Amino acid sequence: MFAAVDGVSFAVEPGETLGIVGESGSGKSLSMLAILGLLPPGPPWVVAGQAMLNGRDLLRLSGEELRRVRGAEVAMIFQNPTSSLNPVFTIGDQVGEAIRVHNPGATAAEVTGRVLNLMELVDIPNPRRRVRQYPHEFSGGMAQRVMIAMALANSPSLLIADEPTTALDVTIQAQILEVLRTALREFNTSLVLITHNLSLVAELADRVAVMYAGCVVETASVDELFHHPRHPYTVGLMRSVPSLEERAERMVQIPGQQPSPANRPSGCAFHPRCYLAARAHVSATTAGGSSVGPPQDDTAVVSPQDGAVRELCVTSVPPLVPAGNARHASACHFWAEVGTP
Repeated sequence: MFAAVDGVSFAVEPGETLGIVGESGSGKSLSMLAILGLLPPGPPWVVAGQAMLNGRDLLRLSGEELRRVRGAEVAMIFQNPTSSLNPVFTIGDQVGEAIRVHNPGATAAEVTGRVLNLMELVDIPNPRRRVRQYPHEFSGGMAQRVMIAMALANSPSLLIADEPTTALDVTIQAQILEVLRTALREFNTSLVLITHNLSLVAELADRVAVMYAGCVVETASVDELFHHPRHPYTVGLMRSVPSLEERAERMVQIPGQQPSPANRPSGCAFHPRCYLAARAHVSATTAGGSSVGPPQDDTAVVSPQDGAVRELCVTSVPPLVPAGNARHASACHFWAEVGTP
């Protein structure tokens, strides 16, 4: 047995947007599915800890209690809208079902009115005609708007969006972002945004949690994280994003690969890929004594596997501790030496 996700902890305030970022396999979606009870029952999954929502621990609720909470107090927007919609029912029927399940006493007229209001909220044109259409008659962007409408059908306190714009082109992504902003303002709903897209986080999030190998390695406000990152993995993510201001001959990537949860390295899970763990880089400082930033070329990284590794990085798992101020935390032994991206 191994921990696919270990020690993940965060809080989301009313009306706040928390972005959770990291490479594929870092545990972002898995954490949210566990909270909502959407993992397959029984082995191999063992979910422990607490997931408090409006004073109740979601992990302690029975299946029936959790079904009453899902869709009413917390809702999720999944990554692929076309596969999430049922092809044999109209759009109106599917959005209406999300309302009727949690409001069994609602009349047909009330449900229809609510469906039309939701369609207008997410900016679907001519909603009276569109509600009679089927999913195959909707584009990917329109289908995602429908998924947002379904998620907001019962004005949930918390909305979880799992890569909501990944399958969409850039123009449609911008439109979906605006739809989400409007919806969040309308309902004062909190949002957990799961993504690998740092640009999306910069546009929409208030705070950010960075995950690596099943753990949170850095948390901060969005401005603080982008201007003063305090974990070398966060710096690596930022340097791998193409820039319109600086022309590069090729993408700068983080060397190596994220470890399997079943085979995490000792100490800090990131140390086999970390420029701070390699002594050749941490020993170099500027004349003024300030710490150096990451190497400007990934080929210059001295591999920790060569033996030039800080002992603490290999032997001790770094805790998530305050890094500069109370609202910024980093799970790096040497966070003070992290340079700008």
